[in-house]
Amino acid sequence: MEQNEELDAIINQDDNTANEPAGKEDDLKAKIEELQDKNLRLFAEFENFRRRTQKEKYELIKTAAQDTLTALLPVLDDFDRAKKLLDEMPEKDAVMEGVLLVYDKLYNILGGKGLVALDSDNQVFDPELHDAISHFPVSDPSLVGKVIDTIEKGYLLNDKLIRHAKVVVGA
Repeated sequence: MEQNEELDAIINQDDNTANEPAGKEDDLKAKIEELQDKNLRLFAEFENFRRRTQKEKYELIKTAAQDTLTALLPVLDDFDRAKKLLDEMPEKDAVMEGVLLVYDKLYNILGGKGLVALDSDNQVFDPELHDAISHFPVSDPSLVGKVIDTIEKGYLLNDKLIRHAKVVVGA
């Protein structure tokens, strides 16, 4: 606002400035250029602030449900164990089918929110993704340094790791 008042004062000076030497006119032009430069820089700074704020807001929205989903992970583990037991049973009754439907529905909903289970079995051990619970001697040399069993699944939320997989590594 001060810049506008200053610019108005420069423009609205009385006619005495016409009689002053050309040096005063050059000073006024320099002052106008300086104010225009300041205005341009201020506008650019505001644009950068706006973009940065939008990016931060997008990141916040993207991971807003992280706490809730992290709290649900033990429930998912229980469902995984129940599904494993149900898959081993020769006969499936209506209750078992209902549990499997709930299991599939829950995984589909959470998958739609960006939750992805890590596939760790037979993968090379990666300390960024896995927590080694133990090392187990293996007879096959191709399994050395690879995950031979997953104790607890790891999960990604929108490509961000929210839980490391707990694994057994071949030694």
